[in-house]
Amino acid sequence: MNITGHEVEKLEDPFGLLSGDRYEFFLELDVDEEDELYSEKGVGLKVIFVSDDGGDKISSYYFYERESEKVLDFALEEDEQELVLTYCRQHREE
Repeated sequence: MNITGHEVEKLEDPFGLLSGDRYEFFLELDVDEEDELYSEKGVGLKVIFVSDDGGDKISSYYFYERESEKVLDFALEEDEQELVLTYCRQHREE
């Protein structure tokens, strides 16, 4: 799995209830045809990334087919979680 592009938006907390900053990422993924996650319609990953005094973390995520926006029932493996976390850290302020 390779991240080939993204869209990011900083989420606003109008009531100030949540600590830190939250970002919504839509990651474009390149998935090998041999991978069970592969789809001819393309695969994306929606991530809610949180940065606060406790550090950076992925609050939630899900895979989806990019063409149909259908949610796919897959989980990130540990090394993939680290890849996504690092990517979000580097691109949160774009």
